[in-house]
Amino acid sequence: MGHCLSCFKNQTNADVTTSHRKNDDITEIVTTSQVPTVMISDYPQEEPLLHNNENSLNSYRNIQNANTLNSYSDPCTGELTVSQKSHNINSEKTIKPFYQKLPSIPRTMSSFGSNELRISETKINQLFDLYKDSLEDAILAEGIENLCNDLQLNPDDFKVLVLAWKLNASQMCRFTRQEFVQGLKNLKTDSIKGIQHKLNEITSDLKIDSENFKDLYRFTFKFGLDVSIGQRILPSDIAVLLWRLVFTNNEPPILDKWLKYLEKNPHIRGIPKDTWYMFLNFCEYVGDDLSSYDDTEAWPSLFDDFVEYENDQMNQNVTKSDMKMQD
Repeated sequence: MGHCLSCFKNQTNADVTTSHRKNDDITEIVTTSQVPTVMISDYPQEEPLLHNNENSLNSYRNIQNANTLNSYSDPCTGELTVSQKSHNINSEKTIKPFYQKLPSIPRTMSSFGSNELRISETKINQLFDLYKDSLEDAILAEGIENLCNDLQLNPDDFKVLVLAWKLNASQMCRFTRQEFVQGLKNLKTDSIKGIQHKLNEITSDLKIDSENFKDLYRFTFKFGLDVSIGQRILPSDIAVLLWRLVFTNNEPPILDKWLKYLEKNPHIRGIPKDTWYMFLNFCEYVGDDLSSYDDTEAWPSLFDDFVEYENDQMNQNVTKSDMKMQD
């Protein structure tokens, strides 16, 4: 019949007593419970399956566990399959997790390399208070001059324009508390030395990063407007100063002629935003030779006038030189 599970179902509650006797080398197990007599000679094993109560309970548990696995005992031989035997062997080993617990990161390492966590908004506000106006919560002309002195810069230095750009200042000669605090937080610095270091980095980067320079160039027009009176056109004299300033490190070949033309023509009173924006494209298009300029393109009329003026000047120079040669 083989091992029958029904023989072991009530082993945990039954009082089992065993006795052993040898008769012609045959061992018989006698129990006082209702469990039928099992002859080991019929089912040879290395040890009796039911040796005592403890062994009986362990055997019952092993069989119950075996029933929950995918592999069962062979119905013909009553022996465990290979997969079941492997499971029993592995279950006796200590189960180890498939990963090792990672050590906790020390607090000093968690912020390693992160400057932002070390930036103090309190220090930034204290720095702002050193330069702010006594009557208004903003850094005005005098405070900006003092700030420039501490930064070892002239107020008309290109780096001051870069600082205003990074603070996203709404107008010249004025830094609000919000602009100053948020700007320095974005720069990830809260000290004068930190500002100096950042300005050096950004200035160097602008020489090779054309996209960043274009952003600075567009900002410069807005920065020059007097928003308090709703100004939309940049006065020509301010435009000339800002063009010289923004092109400090990468002056186009045509710039000097362009600015002299504006200064010689006082009837040009203002520069609209479109003209300011298009001038950057104009410089890239014509290079240092106005002969490539095409007046059929959609350029601002001020550029047409400028090119015509320059061509007239060149023709006059050619005529004068020819007359001198003839003499």
